[in-house]
Amino acid sequence: MPVDPAYDRTAELRTLDATLTGVRGLVASGVTHVPRIFRLPDPEEQLRAQEPPSATVPLIDLGGDRAAVVDAIRQAAAEWGFFQVTGHGVPQEAMAAAVAAVRAFHEADGGEGSDKARLYTREPGKAVKYHCNFDLYESSVANWRDTLYLRMAPDPPASDELPESCRDALFEYAKQVKNLGDTLFELLSEALGLKPSYLNDIDCNQGQIILSHYYPPCPQPELAIGTSRHSDSGFLTILLQDEIGGLQILHEERWVDVTPTPGAFIINIGDLLQLISNDKFSSVEHRVLAKNAEPRVSIACFFSTHFHPASTRMYGPIKELLSEENPPLYKETLVRDYLARYYSVGLDGREKTSLTDFRL
Repeated sequence: MPVDPAYDRTAELRTLDATLTGVRGLVASGVTHVPRIFRLPDPEEQLRAQEPPSATVPLIDLGGDRAAVVDAIRQAAAEWGFFQVTGHGVPQEAMAAAVAAVRAFHEADGGEGSDKARLYTREPGKAVKYHCNFDLYESSVANWRDTLYLRMAPDPPASDELPESCRDALFEYAKQVKNLGDTLFELLSEALGLKPSYLNDIDCNQGQIILSHYYPPCPQPELAIGTSRHSDSGFLTILLQDEIGGLQILHEERWVDVTPTPGAFIINIGDLLQLISNDKFSSVEHRVLAKNAEPRVSIACFFSTHFHPASTRMYGPIKELLSEENPPLYKETLVRDYLARYYSVGLDGREKTSLTDFRL
């Protein structure tokens, strides 16, 4: 894109931030064109390398035979880095209530005195906050997305920090998804040939962050992106998406749609789990396309330990997985040091470079 000396990108970003209403506020104001801060430098890239509809992310029923479930998870975590699960034990009512609560929060009026204005901040230490793009000033392209952030562990917020309209639904959802996360870490431990408690014993499940995303309809979806291409930094992500779709994963150098499955969760491996598994599991890049349809809601729960800044545990390839034939591929690191590298650039600038930097 040619350089325009009259274009002040930082000023436009600050103007958007100052509204305290994010992308939803732009759409509510009647915008008919994508502002320049959201425009992709190469919109045609979105259309390249699309996978034919025949490729589908594995769907696993956790209520099936234990050995078969472990084997299916082992294969999916290695070959895809993503899988969907049913039979997970989370009540459908809790899932539906959480999506409805997130939608209601994001679609409520903003402005002075509103819950949105009260919670809008970029302060790192806040347990509950609302903003448009956590990396708004670092990324080269702003994403067509707003987010309600909730840190559940460590140091969960007081109940009154969340708006009353979504408080009960999101706290209940967080409890249910934490239980599911513990179960998945047990299954993943077994898939690595370790005792079921192994990954939980080394604190992979100790940090829990819930990001409730809202993707308003985009007037020119071919020019923007809902979420830029990236891999997740932590150990594991559990995602609940509504029926709108738009999530794609990079599989064998082609983009594959993750078609919504009613009642299912989407599970993906994070960078740190790829690191400690010594590449037995894969952290895969993914993105969300912008759409000019109904608003899209998704709720992502991230498990990691970097949310606890005092953690001194070093993470490297698990010793029990190593041998002369399978030497360590990564150096040991503090999680906070890994995250410092990960967050040193905007979301759209990572493209797995963080993991590469820690390879031996």
